[in-house]
Amino acid sequence: MKGFGYLRPGSVEEAAEAFAAHPGARYLAGGTNLVDLMKLGVESPTCLIDIGRLPLDAVEELPDGALRVGATVRNSDLAAHPLVRDRYPVLSQALLAGASGQLRNAATTGGNLLQRTRCPYFQDLDKPCNKREPGSGCGARDGVHRDHAVLGHSPHCIATNPSDMAVALTALDARVELYGTEGSRVIPVADFHRLPGAHPERDTEIRPGELITGVLLPAARAGVPSAYRKARDRASYAFALASVAVVLRVAEGVVDQVGLAFGGLAHRPWRAHHAETALLGAAATPAAFEGAVALELERAEPLRDNAYKVPLAHNLALEVLNRLAPAPVAP
Repeated sequence: MKGFGYLRPGSVEEAAEAFAAHPGARYLAGGTNLVDLMKLGVESPTCLIDIGRLPLDAVEELPDGALRVGATVRNSDLAAHPLVRDRYPVLSQALLAGASGQLRNAATTGGNLLQRTRCPYFQDLDKPCNKREPGSGCGARDGVHRDHAVLGHSPHCIATNPSDMAVALTALDARVELYGTEGSRVIPVADFHRLPGAHPERDTEIRPGELITGVLLPAARAGVPSAYRKARDRASYAFALASVAVVLRVAEGVVDQVGLAFGGLAHRPWRAHHAETALLGAAATPAAFEGAVALELERAEPLRDNAYKVPLAHNLALEVLNRLAPAPVAP
């Protein structure tokens, strides 16, 4: 076992200062991903900075109707929160689709956003992985890649992002609050995760030492239709082969609000910008949904063993869009 230090700061400011003072440190909250990676030898922090008891565990409604979710709010608590269930059902459903009840009781909002890929080549120190060891190669590309990316991948990495929650947050236009030694900033969830490019070791746009302090959900009224659908190999405790999060509001038969994001297809939650553009202002018909989803997924570049993901994601999206759209009024 490798030794490491342990600190429990009393404030967000102290946490950032402690991180800066300890090269190789990692923040610890629920630990449901980090501790596993430490056991595997993928992560070897010099110091764990425990932020689990900082006052970041509240869900607050802001004056403008937006919702602020603290970084250490547990996934189970967030899924069950009355305002989340009423106004953002897609988020509640996505959280309940992730992991097991025991893990949801420990996992946090910030940790969920920062969890790393479950690619077996990344988790196995005996296998080449550019994400774990830049320049070593991507073992999955010519190896076992049934579960890997079909969108936005690069010659350096074909891993997928494992989060269900992040897919829903992307469709909802949520934003991430960050704090570091240079101060605070806020960025859209859709821009928080990166595509691999030539640097797959960088999962997110978070700067060294920054920590997530919260997530901001835009104001929404109860009753705006939204839903999350996930396909997986077994009914529980399995990561998505493909998933979709949809927010859809239709007025007088025309789409006037749409958020669409895919999970399990790329290195980050995939915001379907092309499909959204095609749908906004269009008639909410099965044909329009079909055309928009096909337009988005024509960008897919499946590999030898994962071409099934394209029709799977297509059918998931169509099922949810058609389910959320109001039935046409009979003449």
